[in-house]
Amino acid sequence: MPDVIAPGLKVLFCGINPSVYSAVVRHHFARPGNRFWPALHASGFTPRLFSPFEQEELLALGCGITNVVAQASVSADTLTAAEYAEGGRQLEARVRRYGPRFLAVLGIGAWRTAFQKPRAVLGPQPESLGGARVWVLPNPSGLNAHYRPVDLARLFRVFREAVESFPR
Repeated sequence: MPDVIAPGLKVLFCGINPSVYSAVVRHHFARPGNRFWPALHASGFTPRLFSPFEQEELLALGCGITNVVAQASVSADTLTAAEYAEGGRQLEARVRRYGPRFLAVLGIGAWRTAFQKPRAVLGPQPESLGGARVWVLPNPSGLNAHYRPVDLARLFRVFREAVESFPR
């Protein structure tokens, strides 16, 4: 699954890993029912609701997409701690290389496991990664029943406001 990435982005959104469906169609957060694209729009990151097939348009808005683990799976539950750890090392190298101002990890479990942060909570993290400020948001998968679309939009909006208020 190719990253949507460029040097100097405002935000690099980082999923856990691609779904099998997303890997087949080669677009991030493409599975029907995934709430990433609606949350981006409802929070003000995008001027309209983008489809996964328009993912490259995020670059013009200063945003990109990557994953902690590159391997596609039916469910993130099948990933091992070793896969998360290796993915975390590769993610840190990617962040150092491309230099986004913020890294938004979409899934508290992914952040906790990949970076050995068992007590981490949603929101801004006290540490940076590869020079980027880190913010953890809920996993937007439709399988994550803990967050309704309105809740995701609110949390993404708080993050967008933080990004906009941060000096360049």
